[in-house]
Amino acid sequence: MSFLKRSKPQLPPEVLEQLDLPKGERVLASAVDKLTAAHVVATNWHLTVVAADSTVTARPWHQVDAGQWEPQTWSLTVTWIDGKRPGQWTFGPQDTRLPETFHERVRASIVLAEELPLEGRAKGRVVVRRDLQADTLLTQTVLGRGARADDPQVRDAVERTTAYVRDAVGL
Repeated sequence: MSFLKRSKPQLPPEVLEQLDLPKGERVLASAVDKLTAAHVVATNWHLTVVAADSTVTARPWHQVDAGQWEPQTWSLTVTWIDGKRPGQWTFGPQDTRLPETFHERVRASIVLAEELPLEGRAKGRVVVRRDLQADTLLTQTVLGRGARADDPQVRDAVERTTAYVRDAVGL
């Protein structure tokens, strides 16, 4: 059933050299940003960007907060758990499985997510994620708009929800 096999992404040799993948890490999908010529590469452990100037930025999948794929513009926007500036790339039509692979890898890193019980418009969640490279679990708190870490109500909700999710997954 060869139609079920994924074709191996073709990357230029200089990009593969820049990736310098350790044993066990493999390229799953890639695409070239049409605005910057950066190669956006999804591996089994990281989302990596190899810029045109050969700068390499690799972030593990558990650091991705969310992603938005715009099929009309072929654009991917990624927000990060640490709140750093989102990544945004526009690919233009090309033969790539990057959107599907991105979705699958982020989902693979999420073990359990629980919304914080907050009053008003404040939002947040506690997430147990898997570091896909180390195969370990970690707990993350993601505070949204209106939720401040120094608010006693938020602190209490984070403590209770963290205890609940950690217990639920056996941590």
